[in-house]
This record gives sequence, structure tokens and C-alpha cells, in this order.
Amino acid sequence: MPLVFEPDELDELALPGWSEGLAAGRWTSRALVERSLERIEALNGHFGAVRWVLADCRERADASDEARRSGARSGPLEGIPVVVKDNIDVAGVPTTGGALALEHSVPGRDAPLVERLRGAGAVIVAKANLTEMANFLTDRMPSGYSSLGGQVLNPYDTSVTPGGSSSGSATAVALGLAPVAVGTETDGSIINPSEHQSLVGMKPTLGLVSRTGILPIAPSQDTAGPIARSVLDAALLLGAIAGPDARDPATAGSGPAASQLAVPLDDSALGGARLAVVRSFGEGYSEARQACYAAALEALASAGAELTDVRLPKTAEDDELAVLHHEFAPALDAYLAALGDRAPVRSLAQLRDWNAAHAEAALKFGQSHVDAALAIDHDAARIEYLEARQRDLLNVGAVLEEALGEHCEALVLPGWHHCGLAAQSGWPSIVVPAGYSERTRRPIGLMLVARPWTDARLASLALGLERARPVRRPPWEINPAEFRRFAAH
Repeated sequence: MPLVFEPDELDELALPGWSEGLAAGRWTSRALVERSLERIEALNGHFGAVRWVLADCRERADASDEARRSGARSGPLEGIPVVVKDNIDVAGVPTTGGALALEHSVPGRDAPLVERLRGAGAVIVAKANLTEMANFLTDRMPSGYSSLGGQVLNPYDTSVTPGGSSSGSATAVALGLAPVAVGTETDGSIINPSEHQSLVGMKPTLGLVSRTGILPIAPSQDTAGPIARSVLDAALLLGAIAGPDARDPATAGSGPAASQLAVPLDDSALGGARLAVVRSFGEGYSEARQACYAAALEALASAGAELTDVRLPKTAEDDELAVLHHEFAPALDAYLAALGDRAPVRSLAQLRDWNAAHAEAALKFGQSHVDAALAIDHDAARIEYLEARQRDLLNVGAVLEEALGEHCEALVLPGWHHCGLAAQSGWPSIVVPAGYSERTRRPIGLMLVARPWTDARLASLALGLERARPVRRPPWEINPAEFRRFAAH
């Protein structure tokens, strides 16, 4: 008899509620993990969020329960199920990026962020599907599709994109397969799926979270970050994975910002906060989005924020794609070299050739980004690349600084559409549910962007908005027809 999906009280609780239940003996970590596994079995065949379930998750849950009984460990993630994206190394489990060529690429050690999760007592239950190669295989691939994992569906509306590339991470959280998940972003890959699935997604300051052990696109923009149902949960997860890593020089200065995340968020942060609000709407901003945005701005003002209208000046030239193409092959080659004999292919060139030899299965949408990256003569193009990267930093940084001015501490934007500003500059950004389209019920979000290393403050501002306008609803309430197939008859 197939498993039946039933929402329960845990779907309504933030992580502190899960931890309180563990401490009080209302449930065990083993029971929480079993719940995750039952939901994966019941729902994953339809929604495709998870690619791999970790064989040792029950054993680790039992260890967490024993540690709790002995008083050896406690914390906001102790015993909590977590999902990580399948471009992040978990020892003994394939890290595939959704690519058939990497189906049997098994790292021998955990990525530092995974080490931190385990150190915090979290139980990694599964690895999530994603857009293949974090959406840098080709320019024609649908979000959430990979040759290995197939198509991830959006539980709020399966006819529209789940967002990407952290599609499976978002869908896993939206469905309650785990309360939180780790995604990655180069440009939009956390923010975009989080908005599409009515979640909180946070792209941290570049360097706050180690990039070691993550299948890369471009080190100048790559980062991991949290996807959750609430701002508090996202901040707790980010605090667990943030901090220095000797193998990643970008994290050298991350200690103070990581420490700030260990302190409870300021739920009164909006009082007197000065925010720069972008009210000009371009193509793609529907009446529904404008209505949700207006209501969210009203909530910000009612909570005490001082709103200043601004316009985003245009950047002089956008060199981002050229920069990403330049960094892709060297970064991936270095990642594969670190795997040694565990790597089924040793370079981006070999991955391209493997794909070409298995094109019927591996190249439904081509591999244009791979081809473009491998066409670059890195020695001849080095000066041009450095100039392009510097232009990106100066142009985008100037846009953000001009918009914020001297007095504003965060930029308020209508959803994910300008997420590239934070991605290119390395600034932190966070998206929060702002409502649903009245006509289609599709989720709509609001995004905040702040200066580097102010991640904790940014999360506090987002928490203020969430509490002033608590609009998020689970997918089975917004899209009940999709979930009737899992109901008991």
C-alpha cells in the first residue's frame, strides 16, 4: 500500500520548536529522520526533489539521541534533518551536479560546510536534485532539470518553474522533506527558487561560507547558503555553516560576521531602520507583484522602518557571463584534481567529451556554456578577464552604493529579478515571502540586499518584515489539487 502524505504540527514549527520538542522528549531525532524518509518515499517520486538518501542517517540520528540523553551536546541543529544540494561533497556519497558523467564521483571527505553541520549535530538525510551543473551546462536548460535527476517540480504549481539551480533544495523544504536545506548560488540560484516556492533564501556575503568541496562555476561569485521556511531557520542554518576555512582564502575575514550569527536576531531591527526602496517596475512586474510589494512596504513602514525611494542607476557594462566562462574550466579542473582517483573524469574537457560520446542521454539541451568556457585561451585572455571582473565589481558596487547613499543600510527590491547585483558584488541578499498572485496563487517574494559582512543585520531586518507580514502558506493549502493524489481514500 503506498504511503499517504499527512501534514502535521512540525510543518508549522520553526527550528526552535523542533529543538524544544527534542529536549522535552516529545520526539526523538530518529523519529524526525523517519518522518523525513517517509515523506521522501511518499512524495519524491512525483516531485523529484531528492536524488540520494544517505544510508547512515538513522545511525546518526540515534547518535544524536544518545548525545542528548547524556547531556553531551545541544544546539539549534542538534538532531535536526537537513538536505544538501548535490553539488556539495558528502563523504562516501556521489557529488554529481546532476551530470551523468559524474554519477559515480564519490568524494573521500566532507566539504567544510558539511563538517560544520555534522559538528552542530545536524543529520544530513539526503542530497537534492538541481539544474545540471548548477545551471551552467547550457543556456537552454529548464530550471530543475538534469540528465541524471530528471525534472524537479514546483509543489505550488507544477506547470511553472521550480526556480533554480537549487531547485531540489527548495522543493524539499517546501514539501517538508526536511525543515531546512543548503543550496548554492552563483547568480540567483538560492534567491530564485526560494521565491518561486514561497521560502526564505539567503545568499551570504561571498566568503562567509567555505567554497571548498563544492562543484564550482566561478570562485568570484560561488557561495552556499540556506533555504528555509522562516528567516529564523535560515539564520540558524547559516550560522552553523559560516566561518573560516584554511583551504578557502576568501573566508579569512569571516569570523566576526559568523559570530554575529551566533547571537539571537534582533526582532526590533526595523524600528528606525533606513531602507532604500526601488519602486520603478520594468517588464515582468505584474499587477499582482506590485500589489504584494506595496503591502510589504506598508508593513515595513508600520514596523518603524524609514523608507526612501530610489532608482537603480544602470551599470555601464555587464561582463558577468565572460567572467563566469573564464573561471569555469580552471575551477572545475581544480575540484576534480582534488578528488584524485575518485574522479570519473579529470577535467571540464573530459566531461565535455564524455557528454558528446553519450549525447542521446546527456545532452538533451546541449552544453553551450561548457563549449564557451573551453574555447578560452586563459593565458591570452587573462588581462581582458581581470579588466572585465574589475568592471563588474566597480559598476555593480557603484550601483548599490549609489542606491543606498550615506544613510540607508539595505536595499528593498520586488523579488528576485535584480539578484545579480548582490551576486556579482559579493553582497548578501535575502528573499522573503510577500504573498501570492490573486489570480494564479503563485508565490511572490521581496528581496533585501545589504553591504558585505552585515548578514546578521540583514537577517534581522528580514525577520522584522516576516513578523510584520506573516503571509507564507504551505503548498498543500495553495495548490490542494496536487496533493489529493497522496490523500487516504
